[in-house]
Amino acid sequence: MDTQADIVIPDDLASCQTLLNDQHQQLREQDIQRQEQTQQFEKLSQEHAELQLAYNKLLQQRFGNRSERYIDDPNQLRLDLGDTDEAADAANGLADAVEDLEQTIPEHKRRKPRQERDESLPEHLPRYEVTAEVPDDLKSCPTHGQWTLLPESMWDRTETLEFERPKLKVRVTIYPKYACEGQPLCGIESPERPTSLVEGNKYDSSIAAEIITGKYGYHLPLYRLQDYFAGSGWTPSRSTQCNLLSQCHFVIEPLLDFFKTQVQCDPVVGCDDTSVTLLYPKVLPTFDLSDSKQRRIHEVFSRAIEQNKSSIQAKMWAYRGMTIPLNVFDFTVSRHRDGPELFFANYQGNLLGDCWSGFESIALASGDAIVRSACNSHARRKVRESSAYPADAARVLRWYHQLYDIEDRGQQLSIDERLALRQREAKPIWNELACWLDEVQHRTTQVILPKSDFGKALQYLRNHFVELQRYLSDGRIPIDNNLTEQLMKQVAVGRKNWLFAGSLAGGERSAGFMTLVSSALRNDLDVWAYVKDVLDQLLDGLTDYEQLLPWNWASGHAEFIRQYRIEERVDRRERKQNTRATRRATRNR
Repeated sequence: MDTQADIVIPDDLASCQTLLNDQHQQLREQDIQRQEQTQQFEKLSQEHAELQLAYNKLLQQRFGNRSERYIDDPNQLRLDLGDTDEAADAANGLADAVEDLEQTIPEHKRRKPRQERDESLPEHLPRYEVTAEVPDDLKSCPTHGQWTLLPESMWDRTETLEFERPKLKVRVTIYPKYACEGQPLCGIESPERPTSLVEGNKYDSSIAAEIITGKYGYHLPLYRLQDYFAGSGWTPSRSTQCNLLSQCHFVIEPLLDFFKTQVQCDPVVGCDDTSVTLLYPKVLPTFDLSDSKQRRIHEVFSRAIEQNKSSIQAKMWAYRGMTIPLNVFDFTVSRHRDGPELFFANYQGNLLGDCWSGFESIALASGDAIVRSACNSHARRKVRESSAYPADAARVLRWYHQLYDIEDRGQQLSIDERLALRQREAKPIWNELACWLDEVQHRTTQVILPKSDFGKALQYLRNHFVELQRYLSDGRIPIDNNLTEQLMKQVAVGRKNWLFAGSLAGGERSAGFMTLVSSALRNDLDVWAYVKDVLDQLLDGLTDYEQLLPWNWASGHAEFIRQYRIEERVDRRERKQNTRATRRATRNR
């Protein structure tokens, strides 16, 4: 750029005006360039801030604590263990505070003393006695000669638990035949053969129940089940096991449809999904394109063939009745809303799930029949996982902390009492949160970047604020969908072992067997005993499916209820309630 000394000022007025216009144009271009640089700098600064937030989030996900437990003051975990007088005084004061605090907790909610574990072996197990061999040198005394055998009542006894592999046996059923002597036209009579899983009744329902329980209860793929049965002397081929599973699914299909209709009558249904790898046929089969579900399958398979994909990411859906204790699984080839849309086609009630747009479309298409409720655990998780604006994030988490404490106190209440508690204590917190969200949005200082992870978490709250509060108007709706999301673990553990669904029919069978097994587990039943009896009764022609609902079946088979699971759940709930009660009492002191 020319300096002032280099500028030659003309003598005439016109030349001076021209020079001034040129310099003015240069200054204006420089100003425009400076503004563009400023905007570019601000954009780069914002991108740097967003990248830094993303980096912090990745660090937290990789190395941080993954628990969703919220602590008001992180410094409360830092203990000074120094041997100072102040530390001793603090310890004495803490002991007194704990003693006073215990008196504020109701008697029925105080922590129970730990019971001594009963290490004895179950009384109902069969026992046999073995007398230990005594060496000859222990039968006589070197000084006084032969020892005297003491009475058996003084002998020591120990009990050792033994395990035997499952035993297989072959039942040979003989069918007598009768004929009318001297009258060949009368033919031959023999007892009627029972309905069986395979022709000739070659495999008993107990074998099928063991395969179903092994694959969908213990998540063993078929090749491991081969090894399992081989240890007992029989090595079934994988095709044999697949054929048995296929026949069993055909038998239980009417019961699965009945389970589905039961859940569709529940006023609150939770829904969630997870991915499952599906191997698809490279030659398209024939589809009925008038059926929406088959049309979707045809579209997905055709696209996969065009793109030469090796597999498809299909979906396993779970529908959990909140008041009816049944879990229903469904298998679809994609996450399009075809699966939930068909399930909720004639549904009237509350659909609880994440804020996926497909759920919103289903609710809108139903008119007022379906009311969508959102999962607060999702909203809270987004806030917790944000790495920016820690003071504001802590404020939102404290509100959620109070809301979940209220839910904890309402667990054991009736539906009406729980609703009254929510209206009395939770609704004011939501009103306070709403005012704060509005205030944050109109800040002129300490502005929260909308593209930051915390800004996105707040926008998620604003976008779904009505749905997140839906539980305040109905005591049957949970505050979150965690119980349904936990069902995805059953799919994930199985998927880790059997890796993929070999066909569309295989995926649908897996969904059916998971419905049966998961519902049995939810009702604390012995899965094998339940599945075997279900198969036996259905093969005998039972059509009163009410009897086979897990809770009805349990009432007549008390010996197959896993009481230890019930006790574990009660103990876990009491510990959590005691912890929360102690924390509330501490906060209110």
